Amino acid sequence: MTALALGDFRDRVRRPVYAVTLLAAVLLGYLAVPAADAQWTVVQLGSYRGLYNSAYVGTVTALASAVWLMLGGFAVVRNTIARDERTGVGELLAATPLRAPAYLASKLLSNVLVLTSMLGVLAVTAFVLQFARGESTSVDVGALLLPYAVIAFPAVVLTAAAALFWELTPVLRTGAGNVIWFFCWMVLAIGGQSPGAPFGGLGVSAVVESLGAAMVAHGLDITGAEFSLGLTAVDVPLKPFEWTGFTPDGAFLVSRLVVMGFAVAFALAPVLWFTRFDPSRSAGPATPVVDAVPTPATFGAPRTVVRRGSALTAFPRLLSGELRVLLQGVSRWWWAGAGVITAVTLVVPAEAVSVVLLPAAWIWPVLLWSRLGTQRHEFDVQSLLGPYPALRPRVLAEWLAGVVLTAGVGAAAAVRLVDDPVGLAAWAAAVLFIPSLAYFLGSLSRSHRLFQALYVPLWYSAVSGLPTTDYMGVQHGGGLPAPVVALAGVVMAGAVLVFSGRRVS
Repeated sequence: MTALALGDFRDRVRRPVYAVTLLAAVLLGYLAVPAADAQWTVVQLGSYRGLYNSAYVGTVTALASAVWLMLGGFAVVRNTIARDERTGVGELLAATPLRAPAYLASKLLSNVLVLTSMLGVLAVTAFVLQFARGESTSVDVGALLLPYAVIAFPAVVLTAAAALFWELTPVLRTGAGNVIWFFCWMVLAIGGQSPGAPFGGLGVSAVVESLGAAMVAHGLDITGAEFSLGLTAVDVPLKPFEWTGFTPDGAFLVSRLVVMGFAVAFALAPVLWFTRFDPSRSAGPATPVVDAVPTPATFGAPRTVVRRGSALTAFPRLLSGELRVLLQGVSRWWWAGAGVITAVTLVVPAEAVSVVLLPAAWIWPVLLWSRLGTQRHEFDVQSLLGPYPALRPRVLAEWLAGVVLTAGVGAAAAVRLVDDPVGLAAWAAAVLFIPSLAYFLGSLSRSHRLFQALYVPLWYSAVSGLPTTDYMGVQHGGGLPAPVVALAGVVMAGAVLVFSGRRVS
């Protein structure tokens, strides 16, 4: 069991999506410990923050990493069962005496190892940041690592268990499961900070109580001082006070053990219906294929062979083929949903188009957008791409197919916004930005999961009214300017085009 887990761990840490998620986690650690004069914060207690010593730096980076890895880390580890099935490893395991509980336990251990390795890098980042900020150069290794052990690690175990459960459960194992997990993550990240959260939640309440006690001991006014965990802008830099960390009591430690015990039971629950890749135990496939969208029965790339002729006639055929590949395997229910959104958009009052219907239209194809830049890697068809013409036209055609899909789904909104230049400009900018972001992240990670993990929070932030993320003009001119959004999209698409042109097909 241990050997299987270690082999799986070594395979996954070599994948691009691991490196990208780790880089994002390190960046979040940097944001959690901003410069003394910065006007943002990730952890805030009123107008105060702790002095940047080992205890405080370790705590804030551990809290930030716990929240991020529950979202980004979930996307990294949610593919272990599907990969075994896709690569044929599952068929080999079905012929061995390895039992289903032992197999699932090895996968859980592998998930935990992957996410814990990220925690280790973040702990090193916290150590570096303490020296970089220069407010305290005295290092207390125990105080720095304690929050990682009692706050971040239980969250990692819970995330690893949830990813395994999601892979083996109907509905959750589909691409829609990634969207469902986002809202589960919101409940855990926000509700888990409450003192009344089940099993102590994320363990934040003990930290808040200790911080509050330290503020009182320093004679600071804590009236109306509220704790917040999340990237927040502040008008003036926060004022530091010295905090030497918290000492978890027995009840706190027991609650952490209960959380991890629950997570293990949660991960092993699918043993009741998991067939261990044995086709004799199920009428359908041995295990579900965990993919963003239904796996096409026949991959469509070879159908886009371009016959000899001028580039003027060749490229439209190439674009048409890429569009068919992008849309292949889409169910009639997806088309029905897109039709309903279009029909409603054409009849609702104009003021509801940008605020309600356009956001609905531009979350509906999220699983299709996540295919951009990933399918040739995920389906391992690189060797079949010989019939394609030069590499750059193929990349351009695939990106344009995403643009066509985006414009098509939002076409009804464009019709309603024809008398609104600002809204129409935001629409056009988003048509370029969304597929560019999808292609950029897909090409970078070679996995559909990274785009799904990042786009849904971005979409939710825009719909919730956060100006700095309003890429679709929901606030009607109050968010990001349309030229900035469009330029970002073009730059990302150009980066992918240039980068791809230097690679061997």
